[in-house]
Amino acid sequence: MIHIARFPVPWMVAILIAAGCADLAGRACPQCADCVPCAAPARAAAARYEPTPYAAIPGWQGAALAPGLRAFVAGCPWIAPASALRRACDAARAVAAEDERAARRFLEDVFSAWAVLSPQGADRGLVTGYYEPILAGSRTRTDRYRHPVYGAPEDLVAVDLESLQPELKHLRLRGRIEGRRLVPYWSRAEIEARGAELRAPILAWVEDPVELFFLQIQGSGQIALASGERLRLGYADQNGHPYRSLGRHLVERGELTLEQASMQGIKAWAAANPGKLRQALEVNASYVFLRELPATEATPGIAEGPLGTLGAPLSAGFSLAVDPRATPLGAPVFLATTWPLSTQPLERLMAAQDSGGAIRGALRADFYWGTGSEAGAVAGRMRQQGRMWILWPRGEALPSP
Repeated sequence: MIHIARFPVPWMVAILIAAGCADLAGRACPQCADCVPCAAPARAAAARYEPTPYAAIPGWQGAALAPGLRAFVAGCPWIAPASALRRACDAARAVAAEDERAARRFLEDVFSAWAVLSPQGADRGLVTGYYEPILAGSRTRTDRYRHPVYGAPEDLVAVDLESLQPELKHLRLRGRIEGRRLVPYWSRAEIEARGAELRAPILAWVEDPVELFFLQIQGSGQIALASGERLRLGYADQNGHPYRSLGRHLVERGELTLEQASMQGIKAWAAANPGKLRQALEVNASYVFLRELPATEATPGIAEGPLGTLGAPLSAGFSLAVDPRATPLGAPVFLATTWPLSTQPLERLMAAQDSGGAIRGALRADFYWGTGSEAGAVAGRMRQQGRMWILWPRGEALPSP
């Protein structure tokens, strides 16, 4: 996410170009004895890629691959029709859904594996977890439900910088018009203070500001109404301010230890310190606006997962949020990490189907655990080191970001 400074747009674009341009580079094709023609990834230096034989990927030989392949296939309708990855989709649909041997044979025959490295060559990075929360709420304000869930404001302006400079793909300016200037949009503290003056629709009202805060961080969720109806919400937009971790802030202030700074630890601290809560929340100036998903995107029984950035419903345990500057959305990704609060290996094939404001860097990933409190309990404790391998059609170059 880009914090909008008080500069004219062309000045900001010049700054971003100077900071963001990089040369493209490629590497040799893995397993070239059976890889014809040979093509290396062509991507900007947001990451490096190393060809890797499947036998050298930790956990590959023992992993169940069919569930991850099904997650990949579920995202295929949202992958660009002309891409090499979409052509692989057509073949993947023919693989028997439950046939593990067929899934493994298909993946190893059709895809090459590329280890994802940082530009400096590191091969490990942070893997966190996220989930879809369910909050009790109401369509109208009541004594119990007093905290608004905002949709995208009418006066929020977004500028896709790719339209100005192709090198700035995936970057967007956000702000509001003041006179003839584009200025930063309101911060979290300013949004809360404006109240009824904020030009944004209210989708629902909830009870707990901390639960709402985490709903915004997750980027999607459900509101359980007294009628039994479920209101499903998805990401709509963001105010353009950079994300700042509440847990890190509380650790820096000595309110929590590093071990306590999980989602559960933060909620416990909030319950014990109501007088400090608002100021702590406002440290994160970033604010996420949500949208109500229409009936066509939310099945009657809420059977599907929330929608990821790719556009596809997420698969619990098999969808991954990544930085799309380094990992193409839609691609199969093999992840080697450990279970939360454990050294037990967690090695599985997943699909890169989502992104997030805090998911920045080649080796940064967020593991989608599912819906509800049980998924939240696992997701909130996940802060592991992990390695990633992109699976890409043999002989094809990764698309430039």
